[in-house]
Amino acid sequence: MDFARRDVLLGSAALLLAPGGTAGAASARPLGYAIVGLGGYGLGVIIPQFAHCTHSKLVAVVSGDRSKAERVAAEHGLGSGAIYSYADFDRIRDNPAIDIVYVCLPNAMHAEFTIRAARAGKHVLCEKPMAVSVAECEAMIAACRAADRKLMIGYRCHFEAYNLEAMRLARSGAAGKVRYVRSEHGFIQRDPAKWRLRRAMSGGGSLMDMGIYSLQAARYMTGEEPVAVTARESTDRSDPRFREVEDILDWTLEFPSGAIASCQSMYSANQNHVLLMGDRGRIELEPATRYDGNHMWVGADGRETAVTPPPGPRSTQFAGQLDHMSECAATGRQPIVSGEEGLRDMRIVAAIYRSAREGRTIRL
Repeated sequence: MDFARRDVLLGSAALLLAPGGTAGAASARPLGYAIVGLGGYGLGVIIPQFAHCTHSKLVAVVSGDRSKAERVAAEHGLGSGAIYSYADFDRIRDNPAIDIVYVCLPNAMHAEFTIRAARAGKHVLCEKPMAVSVAECEAMIAACRAADRKLMIGYRCHFEAYNLEAMRLARSGAAGKVRYVRSEHGFIQRDPAKWRLRRAMSGGGSLMDMGIYSLQAARYMTGEEPVAVTARESTDRSDPRFREVEDILDWTLEFPSGAIASCQSMYSANQNHVLLMGDRGRIELEPATRYDGNHMWVGADGRETAVTPPPGPRSTQFAGQLDHMSECAATGRQPIVSGEEGLRDMRIVAAIYRSAREGRTIRL
């Protein structure tokens, strides 16, 4: 990522999304979203966020469960014409109210529905991880480019107030020259039947889920791209949860400046922590990337001063994300977390898996 460019874009995004922002006039109406996938995230997290949006609204739902889709549509004042199945999804091309498709499906379905949405003439916001392989990410980017549609990845932390303030402090040199970042994310997966524990649906285990947060934080806190990775895996294969996917992955990233990042993902313990150490101090977040309730401290060698970030341009990180995509679609701007950003992560993910498998450092 070109971090100088990214900082400019972040500032522009904040201006665009602020109340009264100059780009508000670029769209005469809130742009319409079709939510693809009415699981826990799409239905329980994303759909309620439209109440906090200025430039975005829910106009359609896509589900394999017709009765659920009808119930959700009725609750949100959508007619029967706003309901689509996975099989007839391509009919969205005939609905001008749909401007953007938000893909909230299992990882292995991201590429298919992103490509189908682009071919139907719709912009795409796709959940992380972008896909299950580098080749799929490249195909998604190519499809959106060919259709002249925007592609954004659901990296919500780029719109979360504590993470934005941590990035700003790191860039400003508040901790001095960055020497080390520690980034650890995980939770306890208890049900062996969950799709995230099935490789065919998830593409991998904790790395493909919580590890994306660890990797992203290492990159946006250092402001650099890694040049090498060394990884190792620890998984109890006798545990029915981990017969197909990994539990713990631990990896070290080396950066051009000499900074080091130590990262972990896990499905057998709860952790949510980011720590940056520089030659003049520290920036620490714990929890770091939750939906709410995050905390941050700075200090010379500990948690000396609690930091409360200024309020963001939207009341929630999710509304900020939705409205940013709408503004990009309306103005032609490139999203600050584009498909190319998701591809960068997936290339590093592939290297992490390779390093753990082969037991050696992989140059990037």
